[in-house]
Amino acid sequence: MHPAFSYVLLAAVSSVCLSLLFFHALTRVPSSPLAKSEAADVVALLRHANLPRSAVIYDLGCGWGSLLIALAKAFPDTHVKGVEISPFPCFVARVRTRRLPNVSVVGKNFDKCDLADADAVTCYLMPSAMPRLSKFLDESVRPGTAVVTVTFWFRGRSPKAMKDGPGLRGAVALYVWPAMSGPDHTG
Repeated sequence: MHPAFSYVLLAAVSSVCLSLLFFHALTRVPSSPLAKSEAADVVALLRHANLPRSAVIYDLGCGWGSLLIALAKAFPDTHVKGVEISPFPCFVARVRTRRLPNVSVVGKNFDKCDLADADAVTCYLMPSAMPRLSKFLDESVRPGTAVVTVTFWFRGRSPKAMKDGPGLRGAVALYVWPAMSGPDHTG
């Protein structure tokens, strides 16, 4: 192998790693892949939500695209929109979903998105992001929008339905927004 190629490869790998670390530090949310069983639970809860046939589903923090693929296959008449701030996982999600005509992926922070057309929103974030997401959803989605979270839930909000994960796998919860449980509904 030519030494110049080794340096280019090392620079590329280092750039990807530094990018992942930077965006993890910025958002405090790592790009973690979703297990197939968790994606199946999200799909089951969205079926329970009785979405319209041509629904628009957002996956906030779509990461590597695992949930986008599961949603696109389970709901072929929907438009599934992935949102990911970290450039490399966003690129991977775009590559993985390029043959799915009902999927689009944008590279930006979820709080810069217009969710006015959302029939459903999914997310697999971290506890530190949930209060900000709760406030953002209060300001941006229509009442009655289905919101499905994986592992990390909204404090002070009551889910409509849940699926418990076995062992260490996280539970999945369906909310019908605004999902307030009383006067104190902070996220």
